[in-house]
Amino acid sequence: MKKVLVVGKVCEEALDLLRARADIEIAQAPDGPSESFADKVPGISAILLRTSMFGRELIASAPGLEVVSRHGVGYDNVDVEALNERGIPLAVSATANNISVAEHALFMMLELAKAGRPHDAAIRANNWSIRLQTRAIELSGSTLLLVGFGRIGKAVAPRALALGMTVLVRDPYVNDAIIRAAGCVPAEDLESGLRQADIVSLHLPLDAGTRNMIDEAALVSMKPGAMLINTARGGLVDEHALARALRAGTIRSAALDVLLEEPPPADHPLLDIDNVLLSPHSAGVTQQSMLRMGTEAAQNILDILDGRRDPGVIVNYERIG
Repeated sequence: MKKVLVVGKVCEEALDLLRARADIEIAQAPDGPSESFADKVPGISAILLRTSMFGRELIASAPGLEVVSRHGVGYDNVDVEALNERGIPLAVSATANNISVAEHALFMMLELAKAGRPHDAAIRANNWSIRLQTRAIELSGSTLLLVGFGRIGKAVAPRALALGMTVLVRDPYVNDAIIRAAGCVPAEDLESGLRQADIVSLHLPLDAGTRNMIDEAALVSMKPGAMLINTARGGLVDEHALARALRAGTIRSAALDVLLEEPPPADHPLLDIDNVLLSPHSAGVTQQSMLRMGTEAAQNILDILDGRRDPGVIVNYERIG
């Protein structure tokens, strides 16, 4: 028997995939601090994780661990190096939320461009004359910079192109020919892309090289009328620098689905700025994507326990083979 620990709520269809196997025993725990499910980790062969942290100490407490499967695409809650040292694969739900996040990024661009919240609030306050202030702008003819051209960035591109936008891409890990084949234009470097873009949308993981990549210097290099969208990871943007830039009018507006601390503290500097749109790390959370995430995460566990390793879903494949 293989014991699979599911941490956090997943769809019944995902649990059914595991239940259908006579050689699988399921244990469940709610999302929460690592200590809250630590007693269930010894003896497991696999763990399916949502947002809970899974660090070196917990990994060491599971000598029979064969696979860690993320319910999603991010994995900054997992100590990947500790897994690498033991040759344990880390799988992600690679294609589950591409469309959901891409659509959310477009929604955020459109809301900022069309001044949706200010217009709605004004009508509710009987201020019909706001229509004469010409707050809205068109996305058609504007330039979008996609920072990161993985699965989600590639899903944003055709949607932006369909709106008549020019799409620049900055991703040093993607060949320029692939970018051009998608109808986009490679940016020479991040700084030049920031200078050209009317909208900057982030679609890359958080690591030592990308942390605070949008800092004060990056914000100053952007156009005064530019918009910043982050549906990727909190920590990519220096949020205090962003708050200062928005108050000073360095850029037009920003929309963030992710923050460094989630939920944010009551005194977070972005909470009292009107030209910021915030959502609760929900870009990838739709009815359809949650079904895909759960079932992909469960299937990844079964595949790896059965000896099938797909480099397309195993993020540390090159390290462990």
